[in-house]
Amino acid sequence: MAHGEDGYAAALAAAAAHAQAWLDSLPDRHVGPSLHATELAPVFGGPLPAAGMPAHEVIDFLAGAAEPGLMAMPSGRFFGWVIGGTLPAAMASDWLVSAWDQNAGLRYATPATAAIEEAAGQWVLELLGLPSTADVGFVTGATMANFTGMAAARWRLLADAGWDLDRDGLFGAPRIRCFVGRERHDTVDLGLRYLGLGQPTQVDADGQGRLVPAALDAALSAGTGPALVCLQAGNLHSGAFDPFTEAIAVARKHGAWVHVDGAFGLWAAAAPELRHLMDGCGEADSWGTDAHKTLNVPYDCGIAIVRDPSALRAAMGLHASYLVHDAEGPGDPFEKVPELSRRARGVPVWAALKSLGRDGVAAQVGGLAAAATAIAEGMAGLDGVEVLNDVGYTQVCLAFGDDDTTRAVTARVIDEGKVWMSGSRWRDRDILRVSVSNWQTSGGEVATAVDAVRSALAAVRNA
Repeated sequence: MAHGEDGYAAALAAAAAHAQAWLDSLPDRHVGPSLHATELAPVFGGPLPAAGMPAHEVIDFLAGAAEPGLMAMPSGRFFGWVIGGTLPAAMASDWLVSAWDQNAGLRYATPATAAIEEAAGQWVLELLGLPSTADVGFVTGATMANFTGMAAARWRLLADAGWDLDRDGLFGAPRIRCFVGRERHDTVDLGLRYLGLGQPTQVDADGQGRLVPAALDAALSAGTGPALVCLQAGNLHSGAFDPFTEAIAVARKHGAWVHVDGAFGLWAAAAPELRHLMDGCGEADSWGTDAHKTLNVPYDCGIAIVRDPSALRAAMGLHASYLVHDAEGPGDPFEKVPELSRRARGVPVWAALKSLGRDGVAAQVGGLAAAATAIAEGMAGLDGVEVLNDVGYTQVCLAFGDDDTTRAVTARVIDEGKVWMSGSRWRDRDILRVSVSNWQTSGGEVATAVDAVRSALAAVRNA
């Protein structure tokens, strides 16, 4: 159908109205969805209609039909997994990114988005205390940020071993020995699998999930050859940070490349009261994070940072006659990420940082950690509730005696819908895990969280 009179204006107006209505509902709505995907499938499915529908009617239908199946993830009462909300400037700028419709791969073709992303990258390095000469690439999320950093590591380690990865591939290459803490996030292993590096060697961790440097030294000493060490800024369960200074010194002794998975933890460097958690982290070789989590920008915004730009660009870049390069610039964005075509996902990062400033980022990150501490203190005051981790960042792990009770309380919390907290298993116990990641979580949401657990525990006991 033609889209002239039914073009952008009506559709965008409808989208804006529905978006505002959704945001307005967040403070009070039941956090979980009210319908399952199997119930929603026939609403959206069936045979493809022969005739189209006007764009604004599509948006009206979409918003109305989807609403019962939406999780209130942007709510300050959502504590599941490690999922942030979205700052106003970041959300609005992301709408502009869609409207601009720029393919952000080439600096020559899309100079505005290239300049914005370059500025955002420099601000990120400044905030996180990382080398100002490092390369910054904007990828889909933390998984691909880790993949990208480790791809640069693979290229450099093999090049230093005299192997031409680009020409000869991996078959017959020197084996890269990979070492991870026993409590690393599983997406690190996934990235290694993508890269053809196989299963890593697990290194012992302490009671909070921090890698033990002496165990790393012993593991590295047990063999020879190129080595990649993956450290962690922010344990998924405890929020703990690996001892970077000691662990990186061990890795350097063995000539290893050090990559840091900091999906939500790298941002601790931006808050003065939390910066000590990141001591020594700046000495690593590459870092991965996700701006959607602690910074609170929309999804599709991981950040890959690599100290050695030549390794990153060798691993990710390509040359083709039809691509027009900007001879005056610092290289093209596509040379630093896995994709050639992509949206300008660094723009919302720039907008978030521009709206917050250095002090605002520090307050936001520090506020998340403070809210986690307040939640832990409130939970510890409830009879029958155990706080299992040392709460020093944004994660709180709770247990309620035996595993059956913990699972029942978790299910009750989710069913009541005042808050959302995800169940997990940590150190051989079922737990209820609280992750504070949303900029809108404050004293009211903290009180609601404690009350929700109190209510759920009482209901389980009285059942």
